[in-house]
Amino acid sequence: MTETADDTTTADQALRHLRAGRSLVWRGDFHNGRQLLKAVDRRLNRQAQKAQKAQKAQRNAPADATALFLRQRADRADRADVLGRILVELGEDYTLDLRRAPDVRDACRHAYGDDHPGTVPFTELQGVLGAWQWHQRGVWVEELGDHIYPDYGVFSPTRSEYIGLVAALADEVAGRDVLEIGTGTGVLAAVLARHGATVTATDVSPRAVVCARRNLERLGCEVDVVEADLWQDGHRADVVVFNPPWLPGTPTSDLELGIYDADSGALRRFLAGLADHLTDGGEGWLVLSDLAEHLGLRSREQLDQWIAEGGLRVVGREDTAPRHPKVRDADDPLHVARSREVTSLWRLSV
Repeated sequence: MTETADDTTTADQALRHLRAGRSLVWRGDFHNGRQLLKAVDRRLNRQAQKAQKAQKAQRNAPADATALFLRQRADRADRADVLGRILVELGEDYTLDLRRAPDVRDACRHAYGDDHPGTVPFTELQGVLGAWQWHQRGVWVEELGDHIYPDYGVFSPTRSEYIGLVAALADEVAGRDVLEIGTGTGVLAAVLARHGATVTATDVSPRAVVCARRNLERLGCEVDVVEADLWQDGHRADVVVFNPPWLPGTPTSDLELGIYDADSGALRRFLAGLADHLTDGGEGWLVLSDLAEHLGLRSREQLDQWIAEGGLRVVGREDTAPRHPKVRDADDPLHVARSREVTSLWRLSV
């Protein structure tokens, strides 16, 4: 059931409707709609905190980082579901007929193209506008001395430590045939090409393929970008580079595809198939955070086992500490696990 909401709708009224399974189409002032979203979100947070306190009082609080992480994911999924039912209507030409609304046409064309969604969650529209700003301003990549411009729905290279790991070894790829899997914006393919490699890049996302081609062309890098699920058929390379999603879990959006990998499926398929896609004497470069290990979602023994089952051996490893803000957030309930995180480049050979 869908109802309307406007400037007279209070956050408590909105939350009651949303909790009853209804959707609300916002017809009031744009900025008032944003404030309503924030107010509803605050109430959802308070409800989650109250439930946590009740669990502690009953001694049912999560005893470890795994349970705490899974509870956080469940709380966030609940908030996303509730907030995602506050909707806005987009006109045929992507106009937004709300008082004080910004011009969203270019951002929506960038995100949706000709696939007009009609009515979208207000939270999604905010994401579209944020992605458009990132796309316009770009992300500075020190290793390239230039910007990378992410498209909507393509994971942005804001966690730069993995780029540094690859760049530190990139002189070794000069004159070699390199396959980069899951290229996203094309940032690693650009680093490798700039160091003299002949690079083929793949991604399962059509959006990412378009985004990578555009970035690589602008940077003057001759890279063949192919839409493929991990491997390009029949292709063998001297070096295969893969920076997979680092946390086992089910992604809930296109952006989360770069973070969450159900049952570590992509990682396991990469390790199982790597030997068949290397030339004689070739190497696989696996760039992977160990945060999953600190959260109890995957063990180092499991990773070692998958490497061995793929007929692979570790011939080297380079480590770096992450620099993203969550590492320094002492108020984060998962701070201890995050503070111990290490991102590694595993060098694998047959």
